[in-house]
Formats: sequence, structure tokens, C-alpha cells
Amino acid sequence: MLPVPVPRDIPLPLPADGFYLEPLLIVAFIAHILFVNLTVGGAVYVFLLQLWSRRRPDYAVLARAVAQTLTVNKSMAVVLGVAPLLLINVLYTVHFYTANALTGMAWIALVPVIAGAFVLLYVHKYTWVRLAHRPRLHLAIAGVAVALLLFVPLVFLANVSLMMMPERWSSVAGLWDAVWLPAVLPRYFHFMSASLILTSLFGVGYFGREKFVQQAGFETLTAPNIRRFFYRIAFGTSLGQYVIGPTILLTLPADGLNTAVLATVLIGAVISLAPISMMWLELKEPLAHRTRLLEISVLLTATVLCMAMGRHAYRKIRLAPHQRAIANATEQWNSDSSQAAFNARLRSELEASGRSVGQPIFEANCMACHARDERLIGPPLTEIANIYAGNPDGIVTWAMAPGKKREGFPQMPPFEVLGKEKLRHVADYILQTAAHK
Repeated sequence: MLPVPVPRDIPLPLPADGFYLEPLLIVAFIAHILFVNLTVGGAVYVFLLQLWSRRRPDYAVLARAVAQTLTVNKSMAVVLGVAPLLLINVLYTVHFYTANALTGMAWIALVPVIAGAFVLLYVHKYTWVRLAHRPRLHLAIAGVAVALLLFVPLVFLANVSLMMMPERWSSVAGLWDAVWLPAVLPRYFHFMSASLILTSLFGVGYFGREKFVQQAGFETLTAPNIRRFFYRIAFGTSLGQYVIGPTILLTLPADGLNTAVLATVLIGAVISLAPISMMWLELKEPLAHRTRLLEISVLLTATVLCMAMGRHAYRKIRLAPHQRAIANATEQWNSDSSQAAFNARLRSELEASGRSVGQPIFEANCMACHARDERLIGPPLTEIANIYAGNPDGIVTWAMAPGKKREGFPQMPPFEVLGKEKLRHVADYILQTAAHK
């Protein structure tokens, strides 16, 4: 297994304590993903309704009404996406940008992909009448927009999964490697099903109004029909979440799961039983009233909050050891940088005074055992210079791990603690000193 890369962090303090930033990230993310779900789910609905309208023309009217909401929802998604993006950059800088770099082409491609999808949504929205005689072309425009929109969350989910798995950084080379990381595809299907559920409930409340039905001019669709249509999809997709959710937990690396994370997710799952039961009750009633929509929405919001908190806790636990390693690497780098700066200043001062850089190191560590011309505890510098003439690295190698060569001389202790750079200065000083009488 390849070693886990441990880069150093940017030596800048956080703008605020994590105690404040982490809850803000959760809330900002939920607000953003709400409109992302409505945009993606709404686009899928528009395409499918327009496709089904060949058999039931009223679906084309409903598709056009849903399409009118997409441009507003996508604008809200973009605006509300700034906050969570900035917060995750601040809290997980190294991990987030590393994941982006490893999926670089796909990440950069998001800009034209998102822009293209939005342009196509506008084209589809404003050519409804003009392309009425060319329904296949109009449907194709919606299909391409949906395909582009479906690509975007795949990249995001691959990136946020990759940032939680630094042990995979050395083996991932592009988006398609990242897509096959544990839990990426289950999380993608979870996102898509959540988009359909949220858009369906929005459809119950907005398009299931009597006033809307009267203004739309449907031939056969009624408000109860529309509510029942959306409730059926919301209910069926919600049941599917009970398969997708456990699949995500089973495919995630287990070292990020603890009792608190599992309890938070389980609480969310238990809460979700109530709104799903209410959807079933709405479907059983002949007129599919909207009387429980508010309660369903509130309870599902509580479920989403629990899942978001569990997801954040998992990410925090899993990255904690790697973040500590990065902190240690950063501290070592800062220490080495300070030492290097000190060494540079010392070298300049010594050179200005005519002294060798290695002289003070030699005097502090070697002078008690070695003199220039006479034997003390160790051999004189002239003898050392004769052995290692023109080979200062040989002196460094010996000083790092000395052995015992001669009788009558004690074995020299190792000086690897000084490091190769300082020992090289000492070696140069020895050769220079021995060369001058």
C-alpha cells in the first residue's frame, strides 16, 4: 500500500473558531442543496413529463409550468452555493483543493458544463411556442440540459469523497478513478432520489393548488390528480431511500463511524418514518388533500438536518488523524524554515568576519577530541584530511555512523543529530583548516 501523502498546511489562522464555522457550514449546505435538488429534480420532471405528454397532452402543460420554476431555482442554488463552498475551503483547505487537483479536468469542466446547462434551460423555457411544431428538438434540448445537470453532482460527490480519503490520493488519476471510490455511486443515487422527493413535495404544494389548475387550463388533470401524481413518486422514492441509505453506510470506510454518527443517522431514519406514513395516508384518501404537507415538510427537514450533521461528523472523525499529521508536518516545516533562515544569517555573518560556517559547529562538537596537528582523543585534522582529501561527503558519512578502525583510539559517537547540512560545513572546515599551515 502506498504511503498516505501528508502535505503541509497554509500557515494562516482560521477567520473564526470551528465551533462557529462548522454549524454554519451545515446550515449553509442545507440551504444550498435545497435549491440544487429543486433544479435537478425539476429538470428531470420537465423532461419526463414532456416525454409522457405524447400520450397525455396535459402533461405538456404541467411540464411547462415546472420549467418556469427552474431558472429561479438554479439562480438561488448558485447564490446560496457561495457560502458552503467558502466554508469548506476554509475548514478543509488542503483536502478540498487536493481532491480538486486530482480530478482537475472534470473540476474545471464544471464551469462550461453548468453554464451550458443553464443556457439550455433558458432556451427550452423561451422556445416552448416557437418549437411547438418540432417537439423532438424541444425535448432534445431538455434532455441535453438534464444530462449536463446530472454530471455536476457526480463531480462534486466524487470530490467530497476523495477529500475524505487521503490514502487514495496516490492512486487516483482523474474523475473516473474517483467515481469508483467507496460510497460515491450510492451517494449519487441518494442525491438523485432526494431531488425527486423534494421536487415532488414542491409539486404537491405548488402545482396541486386549485387556483393553479384553474389558470393552467388542463383538459383532464385535476388538483387531486396532480397531488396524487406527485405524492406517488415522493412515496415510492422515499421507500427506495431505505435501501440506498444503508448501502452508503456499508460502503463507507468504517474508521469514520462511531456511536454518535450512527445514532444521529438512525434518529434521522426513524424521524423519516412519520412523513412517509403521512404520504401513504394522503394517497389513501380519495381526493389526496394537502392537509399533511406542512407536517411532512417539517419532519423531512429534521431528517435532512440529522443526515447533514451525521455526514459532517463522519468527515471530521475520518480526517482527524490526517489533519494532525498535516499539523505536525506544518510545524516541522516552520521549524526547518526558521532554522534555515537562522543558518543563512549566521553564514553571512561568519563569511563577513572571515570565519568558516563550519568553525563554530566544529568548536562546539568536535574540538574536544580533534586538534589540527596533534592527537587528542581522536586523530588530528591533518590525518583526517589526508584520508578524505577531496571527499567531504566521506567525512559526513563517517560522522553519521562511525565505526572503530584503530587500536588505541576509542570509537567515535555518531553525530547524525547534527544533520547532513551541518556535518558538510564541518567537513569543509576540516579540509580547509588542514590545508593551511
